[in-house]
Amino acid sequence: MLFLCYPKCSTCQKAKTFLDANTISYDLRDIKAENPTEEELRKWHALSGLPLKKFFNTSGLQYRALELTKKLPTMSEEEQFALLATDGMLVKRPLLIGEDFVLVGFKQAEWEAKVR
Repeated sequence: MLFLCYPKCSTCQKAKTFLDANTISYDLRDIKAENPTEEELRKWHALSGLPLKKFFNTSGLQYRALELTKKLPTMSEEEQFALLATDGMLVKRPLLIGEDFVLVGFKQAEWEAKVR
């Protein structure tokens, strides 16, 4: 599994603690240092079954600075994917990518159901 997180994020730290406590093996990737590519985001979005908006870190500084609350509704999916790929801090985290699933954000019950 691939675990994308921002090490300073408290939610990411909780998710990492959960994975470690349950001895779940994963490859760790710092989302800020190595942000997802547009291709990865497209693949993960399709696998997740979630609306694309769920991939945006709506509480992040970048999201607010770019006034995405106003802009997203009029942006095409192409534009949204391209924007997400420019900065890992725009992407909701943590992300846990398995062979047949993608979890966005950390909800312990949801993660337990997928990784156990």
